[in-house]
Amino acid sequence: MFRTRTAIAALAAGSLLVLAGCSSSSPEPAATFDPDEEVSIDFAWWGNDDRANRYNELIAAFNEEYPNITVNTTFTDFPSYWEQRQIESTGGNLPDVFQFSDSYLRQYGETGNILDLNEVADFIDFTTFDEGLLGTGRLGDAQYSLPTGFSLWANFVNDDLLAAAGVDVPEGGTTYEEFNEWMAEVTEATGGAPFGGTDYTQRIQVFELQLRAQGESLYTEDGELGFTEDQLTEFWESGAGIRDGVTIPQQQLEEISPISGFGATRTASEMSWSNFLGGYLADSGSSSITIVAPPTDEPDAKDLYRQGGLQVAISANTEEPEAAAIFLDYVVNSEMAGEIFGTTLGFPASSSKLAGAALEGPDLQVAEYIESVEDRIGDTPPPAVVGYGSLEQKFWDLGKELGLGTKTVDQAVSEFFAEADVILG
Repeated sequence: MFRTRTAIAALAAGSLLVLAGCSSSSPEPAATFDPDEEVSIDFAWWGNDDRANRYNELIAAFNEEYPNITVNTTFTDFPSYWEQRQIESTGGNLPDVFQFSDSYLRQYGETGNILDLNEVADFIDFTTFDEGLLGTGRLGDAQYSLPTGFSLWANFVNDDLLAAAGVDVPEGGTTYEEFNEWMAEVTEATGGAPFGGTDYTQRIQVFELQLRAQGESLYTEDGELGFTEDQLTEFWESGAGIRDGVTIPQQQLEEISPISGFGATRTASEMSWSNFLGGYLADSGSSSITIVAPPTDEPDAKDLYRQGGLQVAISANTEEPEAAAIFLDYVVNSEMAGEIFGTTLGFPASSSKLAGAALEGPDLQVAEYIESVEDRIGDTPPPAVVGYGSLEQKFWDLGKELGLGTKTVDQAVSEFFAEADVILG
């Protein structure tokens, strides 16, 4: 068995995670919290049934320690989740605790919708986090959220489907043209059952990696877009060849949503964050999924980065800030969270959570993938611009419309920049 401390040594040696000297103990509740008082808090997250089962198991363990804190839960898919949070933030009634994203840090932090965790510091242990990972949830001196872990962009391939098709696993870090040829080979071999992959030009993260490979970025330090209409046009036009019979038709994806084409075994590959491995295994029922490095046209580029995007935050209007903080601390810091979630919420960001994670099976696979692409990891982008989450969703929606044929590339580019003008002012 590969236990956590062995993994910490290996990863730290590769500069993947620096947590040396961090305490793994949780803070003792301050006297202002009455452990005998019955309280109730709401907790919301996005994800699939696998994540829901893990959260339910974690909450059951939490209630063994804090039987007086009732945790009411809701979850949905990613797009619906943020639509609901937007409605709630307008009315000032966000859930007490909710799964958060660094994409929305400025949008929710600068508008006073989420609590500065420094106000409940007696109930949260911050010393278990590396300073760089703390920064993924910080604006100025305010610590608005804490990461559950970090992830890297990755390319997943279903070994069972490839074996049945008689096609080899693709090499990691190929050019985009080479990867497109591989997807076409799969689709031809199977007759589209499954397709070689999904149209990756729908994802703003792939566009971001291509920009980073050229020394550019999605947005500037001043909160403006870091790319031009011509660059976006070129990117979306590059997907025309794979949208025409190589990747799964968008209409099929609409029919199985919110499960992805890869999760439903309709595709043999899909790009996403490394922490998706557990969910993909659960959704697909596959016995084996391989993670390879995503394509790049610049082999020496530092296009990948540690994304501490999946975070946990507390509503600024919660009526139970102490109970909410105690639960948040349990989610991000407890060894039980590490044991139950492994790497499915990202590679554990805190030393105490990591101490509970047995890195074996899929979790070890994610750790090994992170180590394998160390040479491609560059600087983490600055906090996302206000409205980045909305821009990310707009990008995805327009990519889907390109797949459905309801918009041309020129129309999609014009609509995206018009939306950006409104959101970014």
